[in-house]
Amino acid sequence: MSTILYLTQIQIEPGAIRLLDSECERCGMRRPLVVTDAGVRAAGVLQPTLDALGGRPHAVFDQTPSNPTEVAVRAAAALYSEQGCDGLIAVGGGSSIDLAKGVAIAATHPGPLKTYATIEGGSPKISAVVAPLIAVPTTAGTGSEVARGAILIVEDGRKLGFHSWHLMPKAAICDPDLTLGLPPLLTAATGMDAIAHCMETFMAPPFNPPADGIALDGLERGWAHIERATRDGSDREARLQMMSASMQGAMAFQKGLGCVHSLSHSLGGVNPRLHHGTLNAVFLPAVIAFNSLAESVQRERRLERMARVMGLGGPGDLGPAIRALNQRLGLPAGLAAMGVERSLFGRIIEGALADHCHKTNPRLASAEDYTAMLEASM
Repeated sequence: MSTILYLTQIQIEPGAIRLLDSECERCGMRRPLVVTDAGVRAAGVLQPTLDALGGRPHAVFDQTPSNPTEVAVRAAAALYSEQGCDGLIAVGGGSSIDLAKGVAIAATHPGPLKTYATIEGGSPKISAVVAPLIAVPTTAGTGSEVARGAILIVEDGRKLGFHSWHLMPKAAICDPDLTLGLPPLLTAATGMDAIAHCMETFMAPPFNPPADGIALDGLERGWAHIERATRDGSDREARLQMMSASMQGAMAFQKGLGCVHSLSHSLGGVNPRLHHGTLNAVFLPAVIAFNSLAESVQRERRLERMARVMGLGGPGDLGPAIRALNQRLGLPAGLAAMGVERSLFGRIIEGALADHCHKTNPRLASAEDYTAMLEASM
């Protein structure tokens, strides 16, 4: 049985940030905490959001780390309580939105954050009393603005997933104008994150035709526009298409992800300085090759269908095309170029086997399979 839920209120168009104050009113937020990071503030992207609040009282937490941690969640939750806030507005990439989801839990639920992690059996413990959240993405990659989950590094150092429909933002304001100043390398890395979401969820085995259709369309948009957006950040059409691809990937991945993400989540926990989208880009070819033997992938011609919307000759072109695109975008050729050493393989594999994405891959990977995928990605 598949449960198909879509999803939340989404505003997507250039200039959509103007709707923020009315969305706060609709969601009942009288005094929100705005969660962002220092880079978003320094780039001048935060100010249009604050201006759009139209004088509504608010507080700002701008210390989100690139890989959000429980320490940062606790600091933001303390500010939320001190300032008498009644809702959250996340402004930034996936890190800020995920951190805000962590605050939504921590500000309203007792105990350590790991209590609510998916692999700890914590999802049912996340209740409807979570703080309401409005998400304003400033990158086109994670799609966290329309996702029910968050990835956070908890106090014991593990990078864990938190999943509940109660964490779904009450509104997503997707304004591609907020991404116009995104640097080329970050545009490329976050764009490949969106493409990875579309591809990996399309390969996932659960029966969910709406998710498949959304993922394929998102893949077509992302593949066609990522180089344009990276080459010319002022290309508003390319920015809009990449923001849609990002949103669509996350709308679809309620279906499940797989080994690309179990590996990138694990390695991102081992070395939090590594960018999640870049890791996904590097792992994609090896995981596609591994999945090519999956019965569900073969039966439903998953690789052929992806190759077709990408304008490729056939399934065998997928891996080489992704590697070539990574090179054109200026992304690392492999894990070695990112400073990853084989001595870390044991820790990476241990984390991947425990990750919540591991079991939704179309083939169940063993430790030996993960070793082969890591070697192929070096």
